[in-house]
Amino acid sequence: MSQENQISTTIPAETLADILAKVNVLNESLANYLLFNLTPTDRLELSKMGDKTIAFVQKALEYGETNPTLVPGYLDIPEAKKDLALSQDLNSVLKQVSTLQRAIEDTMMVAGSEAYNAALVFYNSVKGASRVNVPGSEAVYNDLRQRFAVKPQKAVTK
Repeated sequence: MSQENQISTTIPAETLADILAKVNVLNESLANYLLFNLTPTDRLELSKMGDKTIAFVQKALEYGETNPTLVPGYLDIPEAKKDLALSQDLNSVLKQVSTLQRAIEDTMMVAGSEAYNAALVFYNSVKGASRVNVPGSEAVYNDLRQRFAVKPQKAVTK
């Protein structure tokens, strides 16, 4: 039985270097705008802005601009509009990057799965060869089987 091969390609070293250089350029281009490294708790505590909320925020800031007498003195409408613009700009970048990330992840998963399945086929072949004492198989089998070694459970003391 042959193994199904859905992908058969490699990224040439020059192409990979070019891709990584471009990713570095992207990181450098965004460095002045990506200012936070939030913890999971920080993420939970922040107000979220989805599609419906964006429309609300846009409308509220427009009303604030056209009705300055209703704006509290401590609210800076121009600054809030800058925040909204940054959020929208970064969302445009995120959509593109997310699509690319998903394509990279999907292809990486298929390639990794195929490589792992091939390794398992080889491992099982070596395991069988070791059982019947094929010369050289035991050392290979003993090395590879460490991947599947079960760690002993710690004794529970009462």
